[in-house]
Amino acid sequence: METKQPKAKKAKKESKGFRGIESAFLVIVVCFIIAVCIYTFILGDVNNFTDATKAEPKPGNMLGTIYKGGIIVPVLQTLLLTVLVLRIERAFAIMTAKGKGSLTKFVANVKAALAANDLAKAQEYCDKQRGSVGSVVTSALKKYAEMENNTELTKEQKLASIQKEVEEATALELPTLEMNLAVIATMTTLGTLVGLLGTVLGMIRSFAALATATGAPDSVALSTGISEALVNTAFGIATGACAVISYNFFTSKIDKITYAIDEVGFSIVQSYAANHSK
Repeated sequence: METKQPKAKKAKKESKGFRGIESAFLVIVVCFIIAVCIYTFILGDVNNFTDATKAEPKPGNMLGTIYKGGIIVPVLQTLLLTVLVLRIERAFAIMTAKGKGSLTKFVANVKAALAANDLAKAQEYCDKQRGSVGSVVTSALKKYAEMENNTELTKEQKLASIQKEVEEATALELPTLEMNLAVIATMTTLGTLVGLLGTVLGMIRSFAALATATGAPDSVALSTGISEALVNTAFGIATGACAVISYNFFTSKIDKITYAIDEVGFSIVQSYAANHSK
């Protein structure tokens, strides 16, 4: 059966799109600077407190209450901001890797073109889809056409060569999708642990206020310790929850992209096996 080959065209350099932030450490440093500024100039604004000593926040003033959470607060803010920034960064990277159209529709269209033994049509779908998925399938289609013109290898060797091309192209394109996910996963545990540390420090301060009181306990010191404990607990839970939701969400998206590539790659190999005797 004659295969419809894609028309030869002049190679052009295509934009790879947004690949991601390679230095997560730089993101953490910038987020830490922002967190310290927020803690010092916004939460620590004297207008949030009853006096210039910042001993007690005004009644109902949430910013002042958060400030009383202590030095652990900017650390937790750093972790939370890092998760939010990397969440946006991963969203753009995965969106670029997926391509422009529906991934499910793209897979169905390519499989239909392969069933009709129309490589030109399959390549046309890849050019429209672009992204990492389109790049991997394009590499496989080029190897498919190359194997059709190869008279030295056996059919089994040609099939193995096409499969190897799919695997190599996948290994080249997909690792960028998992970039920074390890950092997000680390924040899941780290945020909770740092929040717990802040809680313990706050409770220590509260019990210290009770222990040193000869009569009635110092209400300011007691409330400061309790505020520190509860604020840090809240920030720790928020950071951990945001991190685990983000990690699971992006892992699911990456699995779908990987499955789509595997499905199309398998279809390309099977198409060659069905349409060629050698």
